Amino acid sequence: MTAGLKEGETLLFHGGTGGVGTMAIQVAKALGARVVTTVGGPEKAALARRLGADVAIDHRTEDFTEHGPFDVILDVVGGDYLERNVRSLAADGRLVVIGLQKGLEGKLNLAEVVFKRISVHGTTLRTRSKEQKAAIIAEVQRRVWPMIESGAVQLVIDRTLPMAEAAEAHRLMEAGGHIGKILLVND
Repeated sequence: MTAGLKEGETLLFHGGTGGVGTMAIQVAKALGARVVTTVGGPEKAALARRLGADVAIDHRTEDFTEHGPFDVILDVVGGDYLERNVRSLAADGRLVVIGLQKGLEGKLNLAEVVFKRISVHGTTLRTRSKEQKAAIIAEVQRRVWPMIESGAVQLVIDRTLPMAEAAEAHRLMEAGGHIGKILLVND
């Protein structure tokens, strides 16, 4: 919603095999976008391609900037990715920062922002009002839920853990070895 991704545009999503990434790849493909994603290793790259990514870049061995320009970048990393993200955007590109895994600060070349007419957005659900959250849920129900019901988008679940093991779920997420969502369930 924030990025305004359109059919035929190129999306870069950092972290393509995480819980958000596995959905983002599939939804963007269903919307008709070309999808590029960064991942951590060859197994994750293969999974990202099976989910629909046109290009899966192992961030440990490749520089994503060589695969641009991108119309939209969704960034869960933050920190020092900011400068490279902006450099990789196409004219009129949109960067949406949705996570801060690698830090709160980054370097920004304002000349690139101005001359390429780039927009930089930050967003999270946590700080939104109940009304805003309800509007987002309604939009997901209208646009994304039919994709799930038809099978065009499938949920990727790494594992389920009982609520009592929430600390373990956080440890697993921080370690980064999971693929898809880690779900906490009531015992």
